[in-house]
Amino acid sequence: MTACAIEPEAAPEDGAPQSGCTITVDGAYAARLALDGDSWFPERWTLDGPEPYAVPLPGNQPEEPGTEVQPMGDGRVLIRRRAEGRHMFSLLYPTGPGTGELLIGAVECPDEGAGLRLLPPAPGGEKAYALAVGRRSSTVWLVAGGAFGPEHVAEIPGRCSGGVWLDRAGRLLALDRETGGRTKTIVVDLERAGEVSPLLQIADGSDDRLLLADPDSGLLLIRSDAPSPGEERLGWGVLGSTLPVRFPECLRLPDCVVTPFAIQPGQVLMPESCGVALRIDGPVGSWVGLWRPDRRQLHQLAAPYGWLAGAGIWTRDGVLQLPYATAEVPCGVAQVAAPSGETGETGDEGGSGGAGPEDPVRGGAAGRAADGSSSPTPPGEPSQPDPPEPVAPRPVPLQQAPLGRLVTK
Repeated sequence: MTACAIEPEAAPEDGAPQSGCTITVDGAYAARLALDGDSWFPERWTLDGPEPYAVPLPGNQPEEPGTEVQPMGDGRVLIRRRAEGRHMFSLLYPTGPGTGELLIGAVECPDEGAGLRLLPPAPGGEKAYALAVGRRSSTVWLVAGGAFGPEHVAEIPGRCSGGVWLDRAGRLLALDRETGGRTKTIVVDLERAGEVSPLLQIADGSDDRLLLADPDSGLLLIRSDAPSPGEERLGWGVLGSTLPVRFPECLRLPDCVVTPFAIQPGQVLMPESCGVALRIDGPVGSWVGLWRPDRRQLHQLAAPYGWLAGAGIWTRDGVLQLPYATAEVPCGVAQVAAPSGETGETGDEGGSGGAGPEDPVRGGAAGRAADGSSSPTPPGEPSQPDPPEPVAPRPVPLQQAPLGRLVTK
């Protein structure tokens, strides 16, 4: 058992909603907490076979609603439970009619509500990490895949949030660090004892956060208030590029929270061609946005009924897969084809596409809202087309942020 001194857990940064399940980087497995009556239990989904299927992994007693689960690359499920000031980690796996459990160890955090959470699944699926946030520093823990239980990997001055992997080796981890009242993204090199280098510094007085990154193309999805002080905007850049960060007007939806959750992989040296999936939360619920950096159009689609909101993964050939669960289909994956505007003939016209009956959602109950009714066109669509140039008043070249100084060996 290992000790750490940390403070109560903060609310999700940016007010971003939490995902309905967690998917491995290769898209083979997913894990979530499922509800049976009033009882929560872990559930593993297998996604890389002919048909998706779920395996329940109930323990000896129901889980707490805040319990975290994460799939590993070998099909086991990592679970984090909190009890008596400790965060306890185990690996769950099916054993015939029951659930096998391998206790890994625990991180002792005596403060009530201590801020320790799992980081997103690491590339390769063999290791899992957690982030603990203290009063003056943050700690990265290796909680699965180590030799002797949880291992202290790095301690970083300042309070950190977020967590994005920048490479396929699971070495470079981007975190959003708050110091001096401002938040900037840094890179932590886990193979150099947690060596820290800056990643995003768009403007001196801005809050800059990294939301997603694609190691193949270098595409970065960023949230910053640099272009509009006091208002956070979604933007994009390219790792190591000398071009400015851009903040497309089509991603600016009034009265909605827009959160990117998946980038199309495999587009080597072509970041502008990557499909980006976004979760849109508005007054009528949650739906899906599809966008590409080389288009100035956001396509809004009705989510499949029962979508595990915020969860999904792209295939290399550009098909978005969205997991969903209903009473009739307890384990399903809807496939979303790229709308016509993404293929080139309408993408440069500006504006924003709305969800409609023709939106190609396959494998789920497309066009239905969360209550099963017909889903209207989501609100908040810009009424004017984009201006010909980015509207950010002071976009700063990414080379000034210094993206090119990342360790690549």
